Amino acid sequence: MDPKTFFGELKRRNVYRVAVAYAVVAWLLIQAASILFPTFEAPMWMMKVLVALIALGFPIALILSWAFEITPEGIVRAEDVDLSKSIARKTGRKITAGVVVIAMIALGLMVFRFVGKNTALEQRATSILLKSIAVLPFENLSANQENAFFADGVQNEILTDLAKIADLKVISRTSVMQYKNATARNVREIAQQLGVAYVLEGTVQRAANRVRVTAQLIDARTDAHRWAQQYDRPIDDVFAMQSEIAKTIADQLQVRLSPNEKAAIDVRPTRDLEAFDIYLQAKELINTFHDTPDWKETLLKAVRLLDEAISRDGNFALAYCWAAQAHTALYWFGLDHTPARLAQAKANAQKALVLAPDLGEAHLAQALVYYHGNRDYVRAREELAIARRTIPNNAEVYSITSWIDGRQGQWEEAVKNQEKAAELDPRNSKILNALAVLYDVLRRYDQEEVVFDRAIAANPSSTAYFQMMRAEIELEKGNIKTARSGLDSLPAGYDPDGAVTSTRINLALYARDPAAAAKILAASKLEELVGGTGSLLPRNWFEALIARAQGDAQKTREAFSAARLKMEAKLHDQPDDGVLLAMLGLIDAGLSRKQEALAEGLRAVELRPISNDAVDGAAVIANLAMIYTWVGDIDSAIERLAFLAKTPGGPDYGQLKFDPVWDAVRGDVRFTKIVASLAPK
Repeated sequence: MDPKTFFGELKRRNVYRVAVAYAVVAWLLIQAASILFPTFEAPMWMMKVLVALIALGFPIALILSWAFEITPEGIVRAEDVDLSKSIARKTGRKITAGVVVIAMIALGLMVFRFVGKNTALEQRATSILLKSIAVLPFENLSANQENAFFADGVQNEILTDLAKIADLKVISRTSVMQYKNATARNVREIAQQLGVAYVLEGTVQRAANRVRVTAQLIDARTDAHRWAQQYDRPIDDVFAMQSEIAKTIADQLQVRLSPNEKAAIDVRPTRDLEAFDIYLQAKELINTFHDTPDWKETLLKAVRLLDEAISRDGNFALAYCWAAQAHTALYWFGLDHTPARLAQAKANAQKALVLAPDLGEAHLAQALVYYHGNRDYVRAREELAIARRTIPNNAEVYSITSWIDGRQGQWEEAVKNQEKAAELDPRNSKILNALAVLYDVLRRYDQEEVVFDRAIAANPSSTAYFQMMRAEIELEKGNIKTARSGLDSLPAGYDPDGAVTSTRINLALYARDPAAAAKILAASKLEELVGGTGSLLPRNWFEALIARAQGDAQKTREAFSAARLKMEAKLHDQPDDGVLLAMLGLIDAGLSRKQEALAEGLRAVELRPISNDAVDGAAVIANLAMIYTWVGDIDSAIERLAFLAKTPGGPDYGQLKFDPVWDAVRGDVRFTKIVASLAPK
């Protein structure tokens, strides 16, 4: 059969129409299934089977339409049909009409799905938006300005009570406290910044044994006052009053309040108001210690205050919770990394749980002890899961969960949880910094830049810090000039933990200007500067790197030897710290102590394997790769670097491209390929 006759026969036998009809019917079936299957909770494989059967049936339908024809006598073989009596044309018109009808039905189903889905999403978004609130700092109207802590406490306890309600989105304290000293509040603008529909404002006046609280709930979308009331109570009734306000607001916003949530709101934290005042002061110190010049003294002062509060009320569970947090921070940040300090953290967390087994803050404190004290991620997660059920609006719960996700290499979950923390505490620089660090570890620099913009817009006082971070990112991307320009724009004297100094030193070394690096270090009086792993490194380490780049063997040895003594002293207190041991191995490699360096580097990997800790694990492998480079084992160095190039948290493009520490391996073609693979896209 010639092609012209063949295609004509395809048309006569309605093969084309059957193909179109089949496709339309298949579309209708899939649309119907996508609505019905979820309704009846059908498993996902049923949809896959349906699609597969439809696909298999298509060629069969075409073959049958070619081989057979519908006649007044029924279905017969096409070859046996008398063409003068064929009704194929009439059949074709029926098929066309059927296709149009079926297509309209399928289109209607699709519109139904689309509109229904969008309506559901809109309703959900509206529901979430309506059930959201920010409790702004209450104004202290007391004659005694020392009662400012008390006013903050009233606001904080109302916020804390509301935050126990799972059906309500409540912005965390760190973000709302930034509006405390605002001379004029634009409620609508504040609500937009925090992503809420409602704002609670109030005043507190304390005199003798009485307290007067005025609270007003504002619909920020219209500036309308939804509810307002003044409470004038005996001072001993302040906790009941706070609970009453929280429950009234829940009723006004029509949120679901479970019996457990109601019971939690009604709990009185302490019967000693003096203990409560002291507790509030300590809590403020713990919340802000990162912003103080002396972290250790700030935390120790908080511990002393909490001990005083506990001495006044031995059943004050929240005081034990925050004492556990303070002790844990002293231990984790290396301010007092001793078994005695960890024991105090554990004891306080346990006491809180004994006093209040259902208290979310107690489970959060216990989670921090497991995570920061024991690196027990499994038990920490269990405690965080309990905390999330009882304090669902606590941003720290999600932030700590994110850090554990990262440690366990669950990077996408880490991002999701840190984003959730940022949603609940959108102006918290610490949380936004944690989110930026995550994107940095994942080498997602564009997303990191977006977080920087969010952080600076939310908290302009953090501008210098995030500008410094931007400069470091430019260095990671290999943009030396841009990084230098960014550092030059920082305020004079700005150098947290020597981070700016160490970055400037790296810039100079990357540019092969060790003399400039030496001048930069000489201008700093710090004995320790933050290094690439985020740990504080002895000044002698940087002196050694500079001398090594200058080719001064004697100065290099002297500086490395001095750094070694200091690193050994740190390891004496923390013998199982893989990060410190890896640094000691690197120092020994610089001193040509090959066997010791390799033993220490390998032992560090054993102590902190990447399978158990994806953050520190990548850092110690990177140090091991550098040790191999310095002792001349190029193949082993390349093997580690090839692995790290595909691993979050490994060396960045700028470091491998320019840092003199990699010069011994720089001529290897395999190294060149690794560097190229890391180039920013």
